[in-house]
Amino acid sequence: MIVGTVREVKDNEYRVGLTPGGVASLVQDGHQVLIETGAGEGSGITDEEYASVGAEILPSAKEVWERAQLIVKVKEPVPEEYGYLRPDLMLFTFLHLAANESLTRQMMGSGVTGIAYETVELADGSLPLLEPMSEIAGRMAVQIAAHYLEKMNGGRGKLLGGVPGVRPSDVVIIGGGTVGTNAAQVALGMGAHVTVLDIDIERLRYLSHILHGSLTTLNSDPHSIANSVSYADVLIGAVLIKGGRAPTLVTREMVRTMKPGSVIIDVAVDQGGCVETSHPTTHSDPVYFVDGVLHYCVANMPGAVPRTSTFALANATIPYVRRLAALGFEQAVRRDPALARGVNVYRGKITYQAVADAFGLPYSPLDTIL
Repeated sequence: MIVGTVREVKDNEYRVGLTPGGVASLVQDGHQVLIETGAGEGSGITDEEYASVGAEILPSAKEVWERAQLIVKVKEPVPEEYGYLRPDLMLFTFLHLAANESLTRQMMGSGVTGIAYETVELADGSLPLLEPMSEIAGRMAVQIAAHYLEKMNGGRGKLLGGVPGVRPSDVVIIGGGTVGTNAAQVALGMGAHVTVLDIDIERLRYLSHILHGSLTTLNSDPHSIANSVSYADVLIGAVLIKGGRAPTLVTREMVRTMKPGSVIIDVAVDQGGCVETSHPTTHSDPVYFVDGVLHYCVANMPGAVPRTSTFALANATIPYVRRLAALGFEQAVRRDPALARGVNVYRGKITYQAVADAFGLPYSPLDTIL
């Protein structure tokens, strides 16, 4: 099979879909790998490194898109890439379709096969391709919050961990999954007081056992959320609905109760956001204020640490890329239920329930189309 990777064109996105190690594996399997020149530069990977393991370096993204049968990316296609989508192409990347109706309809109209990293799901319910990026985003959320709490950056002028005799900052995290857990670990390590809210009491019990420091766990309900938001110096939205749009759990009225200069980091913004006042921002223009509260809502947070993110993501994705390349789409998804759950769009139909529900579009189970 011909597998291709292109330079990401989303604002300040420096990750890349394949590493030299992944290319070497695919070439060893007998596949042809096409790399757009400069695709790995943002992650510190040179064309020479790709070429040394057997990749063919092409001068333009257009050539890679047109020749490849399988495109391995990091982020969803942007409008300038829509024209490359076609019926005989497999696209394997983060898609987040439930928050992007325009892209969803473009993919349906093009006939492309869209496989989303974020909905590849194992039998135990875990999301192996989303996991590494969630770990990074959770850890980044706290260091970003600490930066923006500084007065010259628009914050309240508080040190996250305080000092002896001075109260530490209050970090409130809504969602106790991978993002929330990693955010809590870092915040506690920096000395903050951390409150984690989740609807799963067993998850909260688990977190109370593994996390050490000034930690409070609360059942997530509207009253608890409103009360916690009101005293938060930092609010981190870490809610995930698998493949679906994030629920709005923090209303504008709640945001109004926060102190001026408090910081909101809505990690869920790539799925629509869990804070009513959130909207996607970019690394080049990351923050804005609503009612005096600073909002950081960058939809591709791990893109700021591309060297770490690229290798963490590729370690997880390459087994699935090799499977698709070796078996072809139909055989790969028939043999691997986890990969089959990753298919969001196939032959112009939506094959993931949460995406269809997000826009009131028909849902077609994959096994009825194959």
